[in-house]
Amino acid sequence: MTANAATLIVDPREYWNGLDRRSRLLAGSVAASILLHALLLAVHFRFPESLRFKAAQAPLDVILVNARSREKPARAQALAEANLDGGGNVEEDRRARTPLPVTQPRAPGRDLAEAKKRVQALEARQQELLARAQGPAPAVAPEAPREAQPAEAPQVSGRDLADLALAAMRLQAQIDKRVQEYQKRPRKRFIGANATEYRFAQYEEEWRAKIERIGTLHYPAEARGRLYGNLRLSVTIRPDGSVESVELDRSSGLKILDEAAFQIVRLAAPFAAFPPDIRKDTDLLVITRTWFFGQGDRIWTESR
Repeated sequence: MTANAATLIVDPREYWNGLDRRSRLLAGSVAASILLHALLLAVHFRFPESLRFKAAQAPLDVILVNARSREKPARAQALAEANLDGGGNVEEDRRARTPLPVTQPRAPGRDLAEAKKRVQALEARQQELLARAQGPAPAVAPEAPREAQPAEAPQVSGRDLADLALAAMRLQAQIDKRVQEYQKRPRKRFIGANATEYRFAQYEEEWRAKIERIGTLHYPAEARGRLYGNLRLSVTIRPDGSVESVELDRSSGLKILDEAAFQIVRLAAPFAAFPPDIRKDTDLLVITRTWFFGQGDRIWTESR
């Protein structure tokens, strides 16, 4: 091609019109094939969760509980031998455990045999020390040397015996202290969404009626007609009906409503004293309810 040659410009429509029927069919098939492969490459496949491989020996932790409830908890935190929707009488969010450390022997048979040998050695050493303290031992005729001497027991000094006795006394003192502290704690009962016993349900109903009546009368003036919300509050009551403490479990997001709930509890206190059937086994009663500041400047509570 020379420099003076004219540039050839081809119009796609003219080129397509110039093709015969077979050429058009071939070009259309190639374009459709390219588009179909592009769509297939854009699609991703994955196995459903139920068909994925799972280890056959996955660890499973089950907790032993010392109480049970008829209803299942709404949000369970662990697997246990029975349903337990709340419980305990401590403020911290923790699980009960034994005061003694749990030991797992590496070799149960060998460890037991070694423990028995050490106990026998300690008893023999104790007898020897007692004999020396009582007086000089009588002379004993020397025995003829034996062909096979038995293995010597481990030497245990009086200091070792004293240390063992002191360690046992300290451990027993720690156990006694924990037991006494546990027994001295007030007996708490928690009333929430499943207060099934009539004695607690009746007391909670009377408490609710008083709270809602006082709360509606003293709806916060700053929030009337314009601020609404809900919060969850736990009120701890003593046997005489006075308030031990008030805790905000979930805020409404509005400081005016949160402070108003605390003020309503103070205005409604004291509440009714515990009846004899509650006082006999309860020192503190904790009532947890959700408070609603709603339309019409009205306050109501629900057990949830």
